[in-house]
Amino acid sequence: MCAVSYLNTVPLVWGMLHAPDEQLRSVFDVHFKLPSVCADELRSGAADIGIVPVIEMARQGLDYFRGVGIACHGPVRTILLISKVPFGKIRTLATDAGSRSSVMLSRVILAEKYGVSPKVISLPANLPAMLTEADAALIIGDAALALDPEKLPFETLDLGQVWNEMTGLPMVFAVWSGRREVMQERYEKAFVESCRYGVTHIDDIVQAEAPARGFAADLVRTYLTRHIVFELGDRDLEGMKLYLKQALALDRVQEGISA
Repeated sequence: MCAVSYLNTVPLVWGMLHAPDEQLRSVFDVHFKLPSVCADELRSGAADIGIVPVIEMARQGLDYFRGVGIACHGPVRTILLISKVPFGKIRTLATDAGSRSSVMLSRVILAEKYGVSPKVISLPANLPAMLTEADAALIIGDAALALDPEKLPFETLDLGQVWNEMTGLPMVFAVWSGRREVMQERYEKAFVESCRYGVTHIDDIVQAEAPARGFAADLVRTYLTRHIVFELGDRDLEGMKLYLKQALALDRVQEGISA
């Protein structure tokens, strides 16, 4: 099973790694990669189940577990669009390609809200270097958490917040996905139990992960308890369906332009 290496995935797998229930801990062999790499492993068959960007789940025609994932109901804090020009004048966008859902979300928001469709350039997650090569940069995951948006000398958007303001709906970034034949109900129960164990052991997660990742404990606790939503309800899935509708439509437009 492929899990994401970012901090926001830790509560989802905490039970599988640390719960006293040996049966829960023995369900899957877990390894950690970037979200985009998890998607590629599902495509190649290197992993049976992985937490993947929802856009990749849709593109690959994968099934997914409805109960848990990575979502936000407002500011997400770790999906930052940072621009040295007004957002309506962005012509080039540098991304680190870590999460394809975040890249597509930036394209959807820039198209819908600002009327621009910038060229996307894949670069390592280094803000100064990215802004040397492009008008704007998309910084995600732990690299974004290391930044203080209020202290940046650039225009900055929290894309979770913008999506919520535009649609009134949550944004779902990633879900546990796999081929339909492997997505069994007993596995979904294990993922829900693992997540709930993690959510009830946030103090343990903060104690372990804050120093390991070089973050202040309060920052990690606030991020995991106020910005990220792990258990998904009907409104989350409604937001995901709207996002996928807009993202796949933009995909088709782009394919038409490239043809």
